[in-house]
Amino acid sequence: MAPHRVVVLALTGLLPFELGIPHRIFGRAKDSAGQPLYEILTCALAAGPVRTDADFAVHVEHGPELLATADTVVVPASYELGPVYEEGRLTGELAAALAHVRPGTRLVSICTGGYVLAAAGFLDGRPATTHWAHAEHFQRLFPAVRVDAGVLYTDDGDVLTSAGVAAGIDLCLHIVRRDHGAAVANDVARRTVVPPHRDGGQAQYVDRPVPQPQQASTAAARAWVLDRLHEPVRLVDLARQEAMSVRTFTRRFREESGISPGEWIVGQRVERARRLLEQTDLPMEQVARETGFGTAQSLRKHVQSALGVSPTAYRRTFRAMSGQAEAEAEAEAGAEPEAEARAEAANA
Repeated sequence: MAPHRVVVLALTGLLPFELGIPHRIFGRAKDSAGQPLYEILTCALAAGPVRTDADFAVHVEHGPELLATADTVVVPASYELGPVYEEGRLTGELAAALAHVRPGTRLVSICTGGYVLAAAGFLDGRPATTHWAHAEHFQRLFPAVRVDAGVLYTDDGDVLTSAGVAAGIDLCLHIVRRDHGAAVANDVARRTVVPPHRDGGQAQYVDRPVPQPQQASTAAARAWVLDRLHEPVRLVDLARQEAMSVRTFTRRFREESGISPGEWIVGQRVERARRLLEQTDLPMEQVARETGFGTAQSLRKHVQSALGVSPTAYRRTFRAMSGQAEAEAEAEAGAEPEAEARAEAANA
């Protein structure tokens, strides 16, 4: 099977850093045999040199017709979007280029690249984000888009958008994780020397007063709890690791991560569950115990909420299961309708 083809659209005024993100992240994704999982190509509105926001241009070999061959199209940011940014409309040349995109192609934007997708109508009625500094302008220009300025990226199935610059790394890693599982995405992250998943959203990066140097971090508490995810964890125990009151610890934690301690712990437990579902045949009850969710029902609730699928469905997608796991999956699949029926009867 041919690798999934990613085509990156290089626009005049592009940021070289963002242009390189898809090539770096998707280009490092390999299967168990070391074969590339993606083919990454770049096109422009016309083949040839494309001016960047730096003191050099990049030479792009392909024109817009390459978009017709893409499985995924990525639009990085540009500082010279002209009427796209100022009026919310495509130029004739850009509209003609996007007309090559086949229906069903996955569309991805990085930072202000979202303006291009929005101007083309691809984001109407959908959730989307962009750099926090442009979010208010973006919403005014495209009122049909459901702008969320507080997240690092949005995933609406076949249309995904990211916040500014480095959030493009988060989004591309998320796509690799969605396509091929956490193990592949984590390997790419390790090779790129970036975290496989960043906590919180853009709120932690919005301009604010610089904390005083004597203010302590909550990193020690996070490290402490990662060794105890399988155990009940109390907020007071976390605060004790930093010699803080619960109130001070909670405020500091949210300032540093953008989310509450409880939300962060649930996210870490879900990530551990993903690894166990991908890499082991442990029964669901044991996965629940190992991740601190306690019961298979609680595990199912949190995994479904975070990933949009049940633990069984996730395991089926990302792991060739043994006979034991298959039997367990069938049992769970049969148990879910029964559980739903009991819940409905109890609520009747």
